[in-house]
Amino acid sequence: MSEVKLSAELRTRFGKGGAREARRNKVVPAVIYGHGQDPKHVSVEGHGLFMALKTPNVLISLDIKGDGTELVIPKAVQKDPIKRDLLHVDFLAVRKGEKVTVEVPVVTEGELAAGGNLLEHVLNTLSVEAEATHLPESFTVSVEGLEAGASVLAQDIALPSGVTLVTEADAVVLQVLAAQAEEPAAEAEETEEA
Repeated sequence: MSEVKLSAELRTRFGKGGAREARRNKVVPAVIYGHGQDPKHVSVEGHGLFMALKTPNVLISLDIKGDGTELVIPKAVQKDPIKRDLLHVDFLAVRKGEKVTVEVPVVTEGELAAGGNLLEHVLNTLSVEAEATHLPESFTVSVEGLEAGASVLAQDIALPSGVTLVTEADAVVLQVLAAQAEEPAAEAEETEEA
């Protein structure tokens, strides 16, 4: 995974007023944690950060004005529930070669066996440990031809080399359910009248 380079500045104003002012100036307030250092409060360019966060577990190189460069991954993202604007981001500081634990999305491909079966996503993500500079974007699982009663466990999902499963190996990730037949409407009305 390549890293995204974004510019940032150290923040001197905190609280709601400082955060609102930052967002008016098209920057997103953020905090960088990690490596036993004091948290670093920064403002990051808004549009670039919004685009970068479309990739899960994106590796970001923050060029902090007057303070050097920090390599970070997003840990918590707060968005406005209506406008979907970024309100605040918590970053985890990482180093090249360092292992981190992240949540990676599970994506499915293929068609289930005929018969109106339903696919239930029990887990949408898998927790894995990997090198910070080589984080997988997603895991693709084929559900081609699976029939009712079939399930896919965490241990059944192929992981790239250097990636270790943190989620319990026997955890159900996907399962196929038989479609439930509804009672015909005419029969339902007859039972209500009786």
